[in-house]
Amino acid sequence: MEVVYEDNHIIIVNKAPGEIVQGDKTGDTPLSETLKGWLKEKYAKPGNVFVGVTHRLDRPVGGLVVFAKTSKALARMNEMFRNGEVKKTYWALTRNMPEPTEGRLEHYITTVERTNKSTAWREPRQGAKRAALSYRHIASSERFHLLEINLETGRKHQIRVQLSAIGCPIKGDLKYGDKRSNPDGSISLLARHIEFIHPVSKEKISVTAPVPESWKGFAHLDNPTDQ
Repeated sequence: MEVVYEDNHIIIVNKAPGEIVQGDKTGDTPLSETLKGWLKEKYAKPGNVFVGVTHRLDRPVGGLVVFAKTSKALARMNEMFRNGEVKKTYWALTRNMPEPTEGRLEHYITTVERTNKSTAWREPRQGAKRAALSYRHIASSERFHLLEINLETGRKHQIRVQLSAIGCPIKGDLKYGDKRSNPDGSISLLARHIEFIHPVSKEKISVTAPVPESWKGFAHLDNPTDQ
């Protein structure tokens, strides 16, 4: 487990694709429980360890996840996420280049829980939630294009379904239209950067995740800087 930031109130982990953030029907051990064990061992805590989930990433997605180590931090982080006070930047690899290469997408998303799949619609419809993001092309290799995405809303599978809707499914994302899976079962979507005001100390927290080794052709971009 790769911890990229920790203090008395929060801890930020670089989640590996395939891990789940919080327990679900699969019964697999979630990252939140793994983190509890890690903290218990690191600090030799005799009792229970508090780890609060502030937000989630889809299972096949890698990158930064913020956990709270105190109930005070959890309540404040949850409020900050609800109010849009946490800036999250994602990187995605696509096989197709978006047109235009920089822009803003707005759709209305519906989700079928039975199939765990979302659909993006151009116009409002009953039960649909508005979804908006901005994107820009930042680099290309021989076969893939790297996009930087900033979310305005946080909907289920939002980046995946919105990019698919414009003909740019994410590499490895069979659910939303890509042709081939990635060997490790991941999709090439990374929670690259997160920035917010610390819920307790009020200091600016700015953390960047490394580019995955499997993203061949883009490793030269891995100079963690504020996005």
